[in-house]
Amino acid sequence: MSVLSLNKTDLKEFLLIGLSKHPSLEPTLTFIFLFIYLMALVGNVLISIIISADPRLHTPMYFFLINLSILDICCTTAAIPKMLDILIMKRMAISYSGCISQLYLFTSALSTELILLTVMAYDRYVAICFPLRYTVIMNRMACVLLAGSAWVLGSVNSLTHTSLILKLSFCDEDTIDHFFCEIPPVLKLASSNTFVNDVVIVASDVLLGMICFLLTAVSYTYIISTIMKIRSAEKKKKAFSTCASHMTVVTIFYGGVIYTYVRPAFSDKMEADKVVSAMYAIISPVLNPVIYSLRNKEVINAIKKIFGKQALPQRK
Repeated sequence: MSVLSLNKTDLKEFLLIGLSKHPSLEPTLTFIFLFIYLMALVGNVLISIIISADPRLHTPMYFFLINLSILDICCTTAAIPKMLDILIMKRMAISYSGCISQLYLFTSALSTELILLTVMAYDRYVAICFPLRYTVIMNRMACVLLAGSAWVLGSVNSLTHTSLILKLSFCDEDTIDHFFCEIPPVLKLASSNTFVNDVVIVASDVLLGMICFLLTAVSYTYIISTIMKIRSAEKKKKAFSTCASHMTVVTIFYGGVIYTYVRPAFSDKMEADKVVSAMYAIISPVLNPVIYSLRNKEVINAIKKIFGKQALPQRK
């Protein structure tokens, strides 16, 4: 037992290469990702404050949007600070426990967001297809249960992957060709057999990824079918506008996740993984509040109302 334990704890830390191997690009990358991180934090915090402050936005859709903002903050916080540490302080090393913690936090946020986007699609389905029963079906208890289930399932999924990775040995190679600890690049370094891990990843892709994708697709099939039956062009446009933001976010998110987590099961080529990971780990959290703000008149009106009230005392 003692020998086995030592084999699994021989590696005390990993080395993260980061996004670029070209030193000349580091100042530019530092500025870009510091700016992106601040934008993600400010944007998601701001949209949460706006929703909380305006009673007109106290609806299921915006309740789920606050949860999405929290998850986006978790994603960026899990990935970007260490990347900036590499770029600014040149500290490429990350402890074994730090790497595992980062992997768990990011995977948990990613899994939860996947489920939450499906819940948000269901919310739009009920709103468009059953408008008269919307407040009854999507009552406060139902919203809390749906959001809570997303957080619990996401955490359980992440805990499963993390616990299996803790059983692996990392004795030979310690350099991760990535900018943070994510499941695929970490598994590449394992000196022990990762067959079980690969099977669980595929199972997770099917149970979470494919089922969530199919449920979202079915929801939007019914939504589009219902909208097309609306005779009024104005009402049809309004119905589409309530779904456009969510559809945009889902497209960006699913594209990156499917590429990173489904493809490694069938291919060993991971050269583009860092760029794709950046899409859903960094770019998506920045774009989400922008997409929901610019494409949503209710949010825009709430912003005008809040800033309008703040401007009134200055005018007197």
